[in-house]
Amino acid sequence: MRYISTRGDAPALGFEDVLLTGLAIDGGLYVPESLPHFSIEEIRSWRGLSYSELAFNVMHPFVDDAIPADDFRAMLEDTYKEFAHQAVAPLVQLDTNEWVMELFRGPTLAFKDFALQLLGRLLDYVLEKRKQHVVIMGATSGDTGSAAIEGCRRCEHVDIFILHPHERVSEVQRRQMTTVLGDNIHNIAVRGNFDDCQRMVKESFGDQSFLGGKTQLAAVNSINWARIMAQIVYYFHASLALGGPDRSLAFSVPTGNFGDIFAGYLAKKMGLPISQLVIATNRNDILHRFMSGNRYEQHQLEHTLSPSMDIMVSSNFERLLFDLHGRDGALVKDLLERAQQGPVSIEDYRWRHARKLFDSDAVDDKLTCDTIREVFERNEYLLDPHTAIGVRAARNCRRDPAVPMVTLGTAHPAKFPDAIAESGLSIKPELPVHMADLFEREERCSVLENDLSVVQSFIADHWKHA
Repeated sequence: MRYISTRGDAPALGFEDVLLTGLAIDGGLYVPESLPHFSIEEIRSWRGLSYSELAFNVMHPFVDDAIPADDFRAMLEDTYKEFAHQAVAPLVQLDTNEWVMELFRGPTLAFKDFALQLLGRLLDYVLEKRKQHVVIMGATSGDTGSAAIEGCRRCEHVDIFILHPHERVSEVQRRQMTTVLGDNIHNIAVRGNFDDCQRMVKESFGDQSFLGGKTQLAAVNSINWARIMAQIVYYFHASLALGGPDRSLAFSVPTGNFGDIFAGYLAKKMGLPISQLVIATNRNDILHRFMSGNRYEQHQLEHTLSPSMDIMVSSNFERLLFDLHGRDGALVKDLLERAQQGPVSIEDYRWRHARKLFDSDAVDDKLTCDTIREVFERNEYLLDPHTAIGVRAARNCRRDPAVPMVTLGTAHPAKFPDAIAESGLSIKPELPVHMADLFEREERCSVLENDLSVVQSFIADHWKHA
């Protein structure tokens, strides 16, 4: 399996190099040269498999011969046995043909665990094989950081630096990052927003001279192909649990950076019957404005009760644009350069092609809280604010009530007690047992100015072999 850049001006790479490279040298994102495709009969034969066995079948074509099959199977088994539910991604029914797939049963209580607990093991395997050391630099709007730290903290060949927007993540999210203490773990609170953090990461990957040629950066954000690859699996998992592939499913996906829903798009292209994908956003609604009106325009970023979606520049959207433009990297590069100057649209026929699969909705804080309260009152089931946005968008955009609608439950409600309180419920969500003492643990974090040179100097001075 070879991987090519969405901007068409970088060398094709194998899986190992894509894993370690993250962003392509032309500024693009890596995607497979071609996708594996599974027949209905093959997918049907996977019924009854454990989650890790299913994950092997879906992901192995992407890894190919880069990792021996038995080693990759063992890695997947080790990854998903750490989850706090035997089903790994259990489905909870809310109403007739309406479900939530709980993707928060991993060690850090968010869907990012599905990819990042595996990514840590992949990095360890490849870096040990190469006898190489890397510096991980990542940005988080809340959940990626803790999942990346948990997944990579035992890696011998890694120093990890995670940037988060200062005072713009929930207290639980912050403490999940800052209370994991280790010589190779560095949390940086940037006096800015998530887009500022993400921009610094992208610019640093584009010019790594600040590391003096002594090491290289590796990515944990969803620009890293391995993140997307791992997230494809749970779409197959939900389908097989609810009558697929002999019936089609619809999915509603709370999304900010577009990675999780892009994985669903890939699952469909790989042969899984999916009739609808709903892009569920908050007030930071650039994706909704594009999908509903073919206008891609950055607005001022707003702070909301769903901070993991407080994103205006959705990195993985570039991967969809690449497909919509016939995989012409030059067209994508031109479009994104024009988007830096003002609003852009794509040709009407390309946009209408996307609309055959995608719908979208933007849900404000009031509707988010209303949904949390309504679902709890009817079901005694507590949603976190991001999942609540997914449920509301699913109900607003649903095309066919006969098709099962699955909302991706992206985080545990205990991570967002302020949103639960604002919904008017007098219930306080409890952290799981393994995090019961979270508020008593020592924190370690460096607060830095919103300045790329300051952040890069900090990284250059603090990685192990600096």
